[in-house]
Amino acid sequence: MSNDERPAPGHGHGSHDSAHIDWEVFGPVLERGAELHTPVYEQAAVWLGELLMAQAGAGSDGVRRVLDIGSGPGVVSCLLARAFPAAEVVAVDANEALLERARGRAGRLGLEDRVHTHLAELPYGLDALGGADLIWSSRTLHHVGDQRAAVAALAGHLRPGGLLAVSEGGLASRYLPRDIGIGRPGLQSRLDAAGEEWFTEMRGALPDTADDIEDWPAFLADAGLCAPCSRSFLLDLPAPLSAEARAYVQETLAQALDLYGDHLDEDDLTTLARLTDPDDAAGITRRPDTFVLSAQTVHTARAQ
Repeated sequence: MSNDERPAPGHGHGSHDSAHIDWEVFGPVLERGAELHTPVYEQAAVWLGELLMAQAGAGSDGVRRVLDIGSGPGVVSCLLARAFPAAEVVAVDANEALLERARGRAGRLGLEDRVHTHLAELPYGLDALGGADLIWSSRTLHHVGDQRAAVAALAGHLRPGGLLAVSEGGLASRYLPRDIGIGRPGLQSRLDAAGEEWFTEMRGALPDTADDIEDWPAFLADAGLCAPCSRSFLLDLPAPLSAEARAYVQETLAQALDLYGDHLDEDDLTTLARLTDPDDAAGITRRPDTFVLSAQTVHTARAQ
């Protein structure tokens, strides 16, 4: 699964049954979502560079190899290549169609000599990756049954003083006011609740799911890493949104309808259908009150 922003409220995840996803269609959606969230990734990259400088004295020039685990179409991979200009970046994903998009993006940005791809699915297929000074994984590990073991597997690829950065959790995204003039007020909160129910079901259906408290700093410490710390990064796109951002919100709500519409009542289903209809006057693409507000948390720790 991809670490690029997936259009599902609350978690940023997509369907765990990736075999049934048409990546020729969904790949561009992932790419647009990740581009919209570029400010978050840029802030996180600056922070990670500061940690490397403070903790290991390496700084951005001392980072020679970066692994982007669950890279998707490579938006973050290319961003990391620019943030760490001396590094080779390896985009790692389980889907070849998404890796092809990553290679195409790297070529368009003139980064093809430093951004490479590797086909593998967590927690398997990582042995051939070798070591890295920085390992980034965003919204990917929650698709692995044993998250603690997945963190340990990634930690095993860190070079001395290297950082593992895991972006999981934060705050559920907000797109609309409480009362939007159609349906019952409070739709966003009910979507959050439905998304949490779906997410719990998704986690329960994964192979080898471990019943662990989702304490990411503890997972990092248990993997033998030191100095765990966490920081959240805000994406604040106020109304009125650009056409591209409105399209992202529309895609996000359409994905919510597809993933966990069966957890919603008929009134909310009708409201969502109207919001995602480009021809409806109350739809997202025509609303002046649509915004994007979210927080994404990054947990990191370093190898000794």
